[in-house]
Amino acid sequence: MRRAIAISAQGLGTTSPNPPVGCVILDRDGVLVGEGYHLRKGDHHAEANALAAAGERAKGGTAVVTLEPCNHHGRTPPCRQALIDAKVSRVLMAVMDPTSRGEGGAAVLEHAGIEVERDVLEQEALLVLGPWLHSLRTGRPYITWAYAVGAEGFGEDGAGIAELRRTHDLVIWQTGLIEEGTPGGHGADVFRVLSGPIGDVPAKALATLAETGARSVLIEGSTNEAAQLLAHAVDRVIIDVPKTPPSSRPTAASAAGLDLVPSGFRLVGVQPHGLYVRLMAVQAIADQ
Repeated sequence: MRRAIAISAQGLGTTSPNPPVGCVILDRDGVLVGEGYHLRKGDHHAEANALAAAGERAKGGTAVVTLEPCNHHGRTPPCRQALIDAKVSRVLMAVMDPTSRGEGGAAVLEHAGIEVERDVLEQEALLVLGPWLHSLRTGRPYITWAYAVGAEGFGEDGAGIAELRRTHDLVIWQTGLIEEGTPGGHGADVFRVLSGPIGDVPAKALATLAETGARSVLIEGSTNEAAQLLAHAVDRVIIDVPKTPPSSRPTAASAAGLDLVPSGFRLVGVQPHGLYVRLMAVQAIADQ
């Protein structure tokens, strides 16, 4: 399952409004014979990609998938049927799909005589699927605000933001410009990039962002007007703090950075990152 979780993250920033899902296929002897992930809406889902790689060796084997296989016909056939047709004997899934139609993909698999195990490493799978589920629950995108202490932008010469933007659907830059996180990465006719500002009413701004098909939005820069407008809706903050010598006198910047994490957020990660120390914090009351 951890392998499936790892490969599922490769779909972050392009699958929306679909979830980023990963799947691993083991043959009847437990040997890895196929793996796949979902890249964008309209393309094959993770299970179909993994089964295509496994071929006949999937028969009698085990499918390990980060999200309950879908149970409906959309732009692609239902994944539960692909697993049934491949004659796998067992399916392990991490997170149950709240959008599943009818009785759900897991139940259909069980009716077909396939052994099903639910909630396998669910909390770990939510590291990737969490923002998507959050968006479903709230009806608006998961919002990340990234900034550097003592600077208007994030990271030196934009390097700090480059890797982050690829894992988000939309980026709202310090200048107010809105761009796709991965240019051209989303499926056709399922996602759009705003051509103008998001407005000045918080609820309407969130609704406007949701209407694009975005499940995750990255706001860049400490003085970004969008961050101030949507402060109540920020779910995660990523803060770059400039590194200092082993022994140094306090500066105006360091004094201003005593309260590094905004009120109401809980620190969940700290690590060196280039010329900075990167902090990550999430809403203390949120179920991350």
